[in-house]
Amino acid sequence: QVQLVESGGGVVRPGGSLRLSCVASGSILTIYDSGWYRQAPGKQREKVAFITAGGSTNYADSVKGRFTISRDNAKNALYLQMNSLKPEDTAVYYCNADVHSISGTFNYWGQGTQVTVSS
Repeated sequence: QVQLVESGGGVVRPGGSLRLSCVASGSILTIYDSGWYRQAPGKQREKVAFITAGGSTNYADSVKGRFTISRDNAKNALYLQMNSLKPEDTAVYYCNADVHSISGTFNYWGQGTQVTVSS
């Protein structure tokens, strides 16, 4: 059974930084495209950043130049470095990945980690 577990959320002041981590566990053979999404109260979940298996990235316009997505294939890990945080970045952040395991290839979500930006 594949699981994605996020960590690194918390409360930070505007202008501060946080680094989110997402580690995949289970009988994993390959992790393909992966991404970070967020959902603020009363809003739909939105894609924040995306990274392909080959390392190509793209970002939502609202976070370009402030957030950086990266991956460590050896550790089955996905990261999101968030700098210059704004109150509007407050949300639950979820990692998502297409994972090829011994059971086949499926899309998985983590349980989410809360990020609160407030003075």
